[in-house]
Amino acid sequence: MRVTVLSQYYPPEIGAPQRRLEQLVTGLVTRGHQAIVLTALPNYPTGKIFAGYGGWMREEMDAGARVIRTFIYPTQSTEFVKRMSSYASFVLSSLLVGLFRAPPSDYLFTESPPLFLGITGLVLSRAKKARWIFNVSDLWPQSAVELGVLRSGIGLRLSERLEALCYQKAWLVSGQSASIIDNIRTRFPKTRTYLFSNGVNTAQFSPHFRNGKFGECVSDPTRPIALYAGLHGIAQGLDQILDAAQLAGGTLAAEIFLLGDGPTKTDLMQRARRDDLKHIHFLDSAPANAIPEWVASADIALIPLKHHIPGAVPSKIYEAMASGVAILLVASGEAAEIVRKHDAGLVVAPGDTLGLANSLQTLAGDAALRARLGANGRRAAELYFDRRMIVQRFVEYLEQNL
Repeated sequence: MRVTVLSQYYPPEIGAPQRRLEQLVTGLVTRGHQAIVLTALPNYPTGKIFAGYGGWMREEMDAGARVIRTFIYPTQSTEFVKRMSSYASFVLSSLLVGLFRAPPSDYLFTESPPLFLGITGLVLSRAKKARWIFNVSDLWPQSAVELGVLRSGIGLRLSERLEALCYQKAWLVSGQSASIIDNIRTRFPKTRTYLFSNGVNTAQFSPHFRNGKFGECVSDPTRPIALYAGLHGIAQGLDQILDAAQLAGGTLAAEIFLLGDGPTKTDLMQRARRDDLKHIHFLDSAPANAIPEWVASADIALIPLKHHIPGAVPSKIYEAMASGVAILLVASGEAAEIVRKHDAGLVVAPGDTLGLANSLQTLAGDAALRARLGANGRRAAELYFDRRMIVQRFVEYLEQNL
């Protein structure tokens, strides 16, 4: 098979979509297929083009796949006009470059969000005579409405029409969670769907990578470490962690580390200094190959969402489970169901500051509880959420339908 993957996000950037798509490409190449990646010049989450990249287009080979990188207006800003300009720049550049540089394909796999990339995916799939797979990681525009990014008006109506067009014109709509697939099936019963669930490489994320990584960062190495590792964005609601730390005050039993970058990081750091939150520490982004050590070396994995986001299941859940680390999840819906079902951590509703503070104190003060929850998570990751098996089943599905 020849499969083109169209995504605004791809390594060397770090993040959930990047890791998942890289694993898909690796799975295709491993089974002898040809993979082409059409993506943006790397810039996420800093909002700056990475060193060594630049210009309007760049081609390279990466792990057996041809990677075509095109221009994007990079920004870390959450301002609507700048964010839309960034999306639009890649929609246009990927469409133009894809028409002239991307070869004909059997399948064209488009990653959403951003939803607008569906425009490029639809046109290129027709031009390249490819079956179009529209992969939904988040239900846009529904998620944007929940986060307050998009309100009633012409913008929302146009987004809803584009969403419907993508679902109706795609040969297959794949989704990252069961609730995403259920939502699409309910609204578009004639659409062919596939649960291409999130997961984790259980060899890359493992308790074996636990070490003294935090030793130099804390004054008292006996205090448990609670870690958030990932994007500092609007959807994550990391201010909830600061709220809980402030509520606990001097009784806080854990050291809290926030690792990563994003549009809200500056505000979070300023607030931590202003409110004298001594047990909150900020770490710069780490390369992807270092993340498993950071996660495995923590005692508690903090995984917050600001609001209930339909269909959202953070990939950090699976990474923490595979690393054998107890989870403290601030979320509802399917994400909460997974953690509870596998007894891999404690769950708090978004906005419940007291519940978050109490749960953090409970986990920090009970090493035996943390060990039990971590072991349960590791077992579940191996049995149900190994991404290599998930990718293999998906590639086999494409082979059978060629």
